[in-house]
Amino acid sequence: MRIRTTLVGATALLLTAALAAPAVAAGRTGNVAGNGHSATRKAIEAQVKAGVPGVTATVRDARGTWSTTAGVGDLRTHRPRSTADRYRIGSITKTFVSTVMLQLEAEGRLSLDDTVDRWLPGVVDGHGNDGSRITLRQLLNHTSGIYDYIADPGFDADYFQKDGFFEHRYDHVAPEHLVAVAMRHAPLFEPGARWEYSNTNYVLAALVIKKATGHSYGTEVTRRIIRPLHLRATSVPGDRVTLPSPSSRSYSKLGPSAEGPAYDVTVRNPSFAYSAGEMISDSADLDRFFGALLSGRLLPAKQLKEMKTTVRIDGVPNVRYGLALMDTTLSCGVHVWGHTGGIPGSVSTAMTTEDGRHSLALNFNGEWTGDLNAVSEAEYCGG
Repeated sequence: MRIRTTLVGATALLLTAALAAPAVAAGRTGNVAGNGHSATRKAIEAQVKAGVPGVTATVRDARGTWSTTAGVGDLRTHRPRSTADRYRIGSITKTFVSTVMLQLEAEGRLSLDDTVDRWLPGVVDGHGNDGSRITLRQLLNHTSGIYDYIADPGFDADYFQKDGFFEHRYDHVAPEHLVAVAMRHAPLFEPGARWEYSNTNYVLAALVIKKATGHSYGTEVTRRIIRPLHLRATSVPGDRVTLPSPSSRSYSKLGPSAEGPAYDVTVRNPSFAYSAGEMISDSADLDRFFGALLSGRLLPAKQLKEMKTTVRIDGVPNVRYGLALMDTTLSCGVHVWGHTGGIPGSVSTAMTTEDGRHSLALNFNGEWTGDLNAVSEAEYCGG
């Protein structure tokens, strides 16, 4: 799996470990008994043994809030990770964007059956692209067929490989440029023909939000979700290159494999990810967000049903994709709803049960190894 695909939000990252595992440290908060999440703790410690620099995780359930860490947040000083770490959440950003779009539909300000051209005339055009044939719903569930801009070889070289990263790490990248990169390529398939993940879809969705409201997607996410839910660790960074405190360092191989040194990529302008993956949060906030979303606090029943209407992902029989909401069937039969995400140096997952009462969120501060799915299996199926 190429490092650039960490923006994709795959259900698990199964890469070869290339970094010696740091020492493990763990702790807990809240009113949960010490052994209440023993399987989860063991699964998290196993990720560090497999080469992930450090892990931070938080669970919210009927017994309270439980948090733990393993490994380090700084490979140079060996400072441990914090349960309060802020981190880049990558494609989990998409769930915030989709929630805003569905709120706008509930308010009658747009329809998911509107075409892209209805809101962005002439933007999806050229090389066989036709925005008059693609609906907003197809953007949100990745059935549009639009090329993923991060798959463009030149873009990959500039923002995901070592030489390009160090040359361009502070660049501002306009969302219109991201769409223009995608428009250099023919569509992958006819709109609605099948599912394939494309970060371009959510850049376009954010541009629709701006057209419909007169405000950036970040302004709307802040006004509609972050402030009402009191998500104090969650932000839309724009061109801000640093992470707020507390936070750990982020590490990437900056290349097509897990071999070679791990580079510190903590400081960078995340605008290259924009609404496809630029946001920052922590595990407790993500638990709160997904719990509120699935329990119906953010969307009317009609829009939540739309968000949970899924399509098949070829080759992944236990995962279906809704409107930036994955329905994953775990080995014990439990269904969890959430999203995964990554950006070089940071890989995360957040999920909750259908009633929003049992939530898990966690982060790895390196993306070349580790298995997110193993941790969720341990939490929901491991006792």
